[in-house]
Amino acid sequence: MPNTDDLQKLLDILPLEIRQALEYHPLRDKLVEVVMDLGRLPEARFPNQAEYLSDTPISQEQLNECIQRVGEFGGDNRAGIEKTLHRISAIRNRTGKIIGLTCRVGRAVYGTIGMIRDLVETGRSILMLGRPGVGKTTALREIARVLADELNKRVVIIDTSNEIAGDGDVAHPAIGRARRMQVARPELQHQVMIEAVENHMPEVIVIDEIGTELEAMAARTIAERGVQLVGTAHGNQIENLIKNPTLSDLVGGIQAVTLGDDEARRRRSQKTVLERKAPPTFEIAVEMLERQRWVVHESVADTVDSLLRGHQPSPQMRTVDDAGKVTVTRQQPVSIRGVTDEKQDLRMPGNASATPVLQPNGWRASGQMSPLPRYSKEPESGISEFERLLDQSLDQSDLFGYGAQTAGPNGEDLPLHIYPYGVSRHQLEQVIQVLNLPVVLTKDIDSADAILALRSHVKNHSKLRHIAKVRQVPIHMIKASTIPQITRTLRRMLDMDEPLTTDERELSLFTQGGSEDEIDALEEARLAVEQIVIPKGQPVELLPRSPKVRKMQHELVEHYRLKSNSFGEEPNRRLRIYPA
Repeated sequence: MPNTDDLQKLLDILPLEIRQALEYHPLRDKLVEVVMDLGRLPEARFPNQAEYLSDTPISQEQLNECIQRVGEFGGDNRAGIEKTLHRISAIRNRTGKIIGLTCRVGRAVYGTIGMIRDLVETGRSILMLGRPGVGKTTALREIARVLADELNKRVVIIDTSNEIAGDGDVAHPAIGRARRMQVARPELQHQVMIEAVENHMPEVIVIDEIGTELEAMAARTIAERGVQLVGTAHGNQIENLIKNPTLSDLVGGIQAVTLGDDEARRRRSQKTVLERKAPPTFEIAVEMLERQRWVVHESVADTVDSLLRGHQPSPQMRTVDDAGKVTVTRQQPVSIRGVTDEKQDLRMPGNASATPVLQPNGWRASGQMSPLPRYSKEPESGISEFERLLDQSLDQSDLFGYGAQTAGPNGEDLPLHIYPYGVSRHQLEQVIQVLNLPVVLTKDIDSADAILALRSHVKNHSKLRHIAKVRQVPIHMIKASTIPQITRTLRRMLDMDEPLTTDERELSLFTQGGSEDEIDALEEARLAVEQIVIPKGQPVELLPRSPKVRKMQHELVEHYRLKSNSFGEEPNRRLRIYPA
């Protein structure tokens, strides 16, 4: 892959001592960047190493000398050297004075898109993802040149930081016949994107670093006008974009959908699930893991749908060797995430599309039931229902599609869907999580297999008894909402024998947050945060608590990324929680 970098022009702006150290350096042609910070030794960085270039710390005079040769820095604290691709970025102190420079070498590498040339020629929009320094901008520049020169397309580059086509009014020859539009200030990038479509009749628009919601909206507007988009975004993988509310629209956006009872049962899922909101702005996504190893998602829509359902997608893995030969392999979806080793063995080896083999799974052995690997959600204070569903989609296994269980004690599909009434949901979730019970709590009595209720509540609620009788849903009652009673009742509902001894897992129910005082205190803090502090933006004072319990409350508040203080004198010392 031939490259041109005009390295001497970058070296010419450096102080004499540093320039001389680099001009005869054996790794000169592989130089990535030069870092100069006030009062520290100058450093040269190469692909796999870094070294100091001088024994003398950088002075303000040396920095000023470089700044004078470079010229003006833009609103993004970047400057360039005319007719080159080099980038000089400034670090300023609080008063705006420049106290550090990062001088990055820009290279036009020809032939770098051999791995995805077939995709570029399809005319579909392509999104490049990857960590900083992996070569996204270099690939973007080469794609623009190939589309303009070899495929004769009208290409317009939105060059916000002058990284793609270099500094100055004359674009670098590395972009070929493609045209470049400069951006006065970074926050105006989305306006220039729309202006390019309206004024210059492009067939392809190339954008580097889509990072704001306005830019994501502009990208969708452009794609809907039939223009091919090629761009990069902040993110390492598609999962990063799905979790990023600002940029999720690039892959179609995510929304919570409530299913009907029949559909929820058919899917064997909860009633509220996450689905893709719209067609993706970019039809193809390329994850640049390394310079010579890229993962290609040929259909972003299919990949996002798979991830939201808890499945592992099966993208292409493309690599290129030193001779330029491209190898394409299909990445096997390693086990579905979260599935135990026992379930992994049920998959057909070496075949990505093999149907899982359903085998007897030992729900009943000698009349005793064994618990499933946990499916129900972990109780995570401090995240919204939407975020919880999103994490569940991306991180939980689709246990019911692989080795789905047969039936519960009364013929119900497992896991058992329980409607709690008057029973502490927090305690229920704690028991289910610690004991790995195949139970899902539901807020919809229509989808419940059983009702777990406080005896005192059922006596005074004839409507509940009537609904349960009409729907033929059994009611299991407990005297008090305590962990021992909840544990015994859930085991009875699942037809599981009581263990002869209490193991460490069950003991942790009582030793780790098992006391009523601790649970009440954490529940009080959680409700205060979720119902007052976050939605209303108002501070809240909690009830007086012991030092040990206040510490637990402090940690819970910190999980929400909020601040809290203890105030008052013992024994009336209590927490005050502040909005963000």
